[in-house]
Amino acid sequence: MKSSIVKRSVMVAGRKTSVSLEDAFWTTFREIADGRHMTLSELADVINSERADGNLSSAIRLFVLAFYRNQLSAHQPPAGETRTQTQAGWSR
Repeated sequence: MKSSIVKRSVMVAGRKTSVSLEDAFWTTFREIADGRHMTLSELADVINSERADGNLSSAIRLFVLAFYRNQLSAHQPPAGETRTQTQAGWSR
């Protein structure tokens, strides 16, 4: 099976660096950057400045995961409440 990993160059801390991500992560990373009115390089620079360790590709994957986890938790009901999904959306 052929890997769907794509290597692209981005500017991070004023230097060109290669980042290897799967197509789905590149697409999502670009959507998040667009939603924040940032370039991929600008968002990669922010992620790079905040990462503790590991490589930038891994840090971007973790950032995308955290972004969607935060979106999910924002839609979770407060403790003790439950929601059910209806055709029109969520109801309590």
